[in-house]
Amino acid sequence: MGSGGDNDTCIDMIFANYVQNLTSSYANKSNETSIVATLSIMFILASLFFILSLFSRLSDVSAVLNPTVRLILSSSLSLFLPVMSYLFSEAKNGDATAGSSGQQTELSLRARTILTWMLLVELLRNKVETALVIDTGAKGYLSTIQQATRVAWQGYLVFFNLKSSGQRVVFGFLWVIAASQLFQRITINEVLKSSYAYGKNAQRLHSYMAHILLHRRRQDSDEGGGGAQLLKLCDYAVMGEEELEMEAGPPEDSELNIQKIISARNTTDHVITVGKIWSLADVRDSPLQKDHRLKRLCLSFALHKLLRRRFENLRFTDAEVHNCRDLIFRGLCRDGTDKEAIAVALFQVLRDEILFVNEYYNSVLPVVLSSPFFLLANYFMSPILILAFFLLTFIACNNGDWSYALQSITSDNLLLHVGIIKTVKCLFHHITTSPPALYTTVDLAITFLLVLANIYEEIWEFIVCILSNWFMVSLIHLYARNPQRSRLSPTFKAIIRRIIWVRNLMSQPRLQFNQLSMLGGGFLPCRHPFLLQPKIVPKEVKKSIMEYLMNHIDGHAPLSNGWSTMQANYPEYHSKLSWMCHNDNVTEVMLTWHIATTILEAKFPKQTGATASSQAHRTVATTLSKYCAYLVAFKPELLPSNLDGTQKMYGALKKELKATLGCWRYCFPKEIVGRRVAVEKLMQDESQGKLEGKMPLMCKGARAGRILFEKATLVDNEEPVWEVLAHIWTELIVFIAPSGDDEVQVKAHRDALGQDAGEFISVLWALTTHTGVTRPCVKPWALIPVENLA
Repeated sequence: MGSGGDNDTCIDMIFANYVQNLTSSYANKSNETSIVATLSIMFILASLFFILSLFSRLSDVSAVLNPTVRLILSSSLSLFLPVMSYLFSEAKNGDATAGSSGQQTELSLRARTILTWMLLVELLRNKVETALVIDTGAKGYLSTIQQATRVAWQGYLVFFNLKSSGQRVVFGFLWVIAASQLFQRITINEVLKSSYAYGKNAQRLHSYMAHILLHRRRQDSDEGGGGAQLLKLCDYAVMGEEELEMEAGPPEDSELNIQKIISARNTTDHVITVGKIWSLADVRDSPLQKDHRLKRLCLSFALHKLLRRRFENLRFTDAEVHNCRDLIFRGLCRDGTDKEAIAVALFQVLRDEILFVNEYYNSVLPVVLSSPFFLLANYFMSPILILAFFLLTFIACNNGDWSYALQSITSDNLLLHVGIIKTVKCLFHHITTSPPALYTTVDLAITFLLVLANIYEEIWEFIVCILSNWFMVSLIHLYARNPQRSRLSPTFKAIIRRIIWVRNLMSQPRLQFNQLSMLGGGFLPCRHPFLLQPKIVPKEVKKSIMEYLMNHIDGHAPLSNGWSTMQANYPEYHSKLSWMCHNDNVTEVMLTWHIATTILEAKFPKQTGATASSQAHRTVATTLSKYCAYLVAFKPELLPSNLDGTQKMYGALKKELKATLGCWRYCFPKEIVGRRVAVEKLMQDESQGKLEGKMPLMCKGARAGRILFEKATLVDNEEPVWEVLAHIWTELIVFIAPSGDDEVQVKAHRDALGQDAGEFISVLWALTTHTGVTRPCVKPWALIPVENLA
């Protein structure tokens, strides 16, 4: 630290002018314990915020925070305000006692430190609060009013409590940033609400879809083809439909109005469609040619716009559903020969669509505006405006005296005058021998953590906007508007290549679902879905669902809860197990099949030498079975059954299993006696001689599991049984996906987006909504007398 004399002088100066001032409130022994405890809480909260901010986003480039992280951060921020208010009040009261002679004194160093925390926390608050970009109700305005109140109060504390001009300049700069963020949020929200590309896009797109479908019906008889050809003819709007003009008139004339505008203007320069982008992907030297994910990303963007209308109480017409069904199942699903690759591509399109919807409704960043123009305005022009406001504050706080103002910044702020590095060195020199030095170090650590968290959040926001799907679609839109000029620009192609390269390096979100087994061990401790380990959706599951839906659309697979599959393809199983599906309660059907599947899985452990088809069928059956069990346990609102009835049935099944297996075996079958022993106990407890309709749910599952086990052992081959279960579970998962006209279930899917970034069942719901897949009003098993089902 230099020579001994200089070091001693430095330490004495810091302790005399900084440490003692900062820790003067600890001289009062009556409140020392509470202040130390409060300071410790502040340090823990600041550390927690920084750690969660840093590590929660390293695995996913997204503008949507993990729901667990968002909950913890929001709770931490809610604790910050009362804690800091208490500390600020204590520090200010100490100042009032010191200045009891009648002359108003300057805020103490400790009070100014706490005021710094308040300003830094306010800057961080915007990074975890959801941007309600389309909420025009009281909830959206209430959040803005609360933030404006906090910023106004902090401005009062800065400009009416600080007397020194240098301190006003430093704290005024932090306040200007907080006020500018408030202004930015209000401006962005109002622009989005009034924009025909965002807040008012639903009605505009509704009229646009009505026009293009009317125009398409006139051309259907003259055009043929399938696969990629259908996609090249797709007129779904990716971007630009907000530039179309509409005349005021009755709602029934909206199609005529927009048709007249389209006829009068060349819309190919304005509306960029999926078909145009799909066609440009075949052009030589096109940036879309080498990476087919880019054109599929544009399809996801167009579909997400259509899906948003469903959340805003606009229904799809029959013509639109028929058109989208052809586009997906006869276009996208037949764009190639490898069915597994096609299935993966289909579900990636749906996954990206759900991510677009999720970021639109639940983003904590203005990522929906990501474009070259927005980046220029927000990250280059906005700092210039902040600097201009800071200069105004700088002049106002010093009455225009520039030389005095520059000197006062360091002379009136002790930490800047002494030097941060020198202060830290001197504090570490006495941290083990002086309690005030320790307290001062904690205060500085809190400040540094909050500053670093703010810097990290700003950098991460810029990275997210650059690497977001929204920015990539905006670049493709610029290219599609003028492909000739963009193709000749090496800068444009280099930008797209670099962004794609970085995006590939970063972890891309993959479609996942949670798994839960009723007999899988550790069941009771995992009562919260955050503790469950998600599993990547296997490609076998995607392929099975895609093939079933294509057969259903072609009329070869009537939708049911598994009953149709057994009746049409497996009559020998239908005669023994049809009673399981002869039930209008889909929750009971799922739980019964889940118990039966779990029993078979325990009886026939996974073998390395099994055939590929057997492994695929086993994977489909077991993963869908465990996912449906998870839905019943943790997401019953996403199921078509009555919510209260589902929860009651699930609770009754838990009691049955616990009574049969015993609490110890039920909670920890893996760790104690193994799952096979639990399964054996479950099968032995089956109610003999009772009709299936009068048996408890657990016994129904056990009886079905015994029947499946006997089928497998009779021919000494488990593969046919896994094939039956795979097809039944595929049909069952598709059966529960559609919402039909149930607005409650639609709202549940929207709420699920913010909680878990989109459940797998929500992805299937989006697919069935687009393609018009619905549950039949008359159940197929209801058309056959019960006595004929035996």
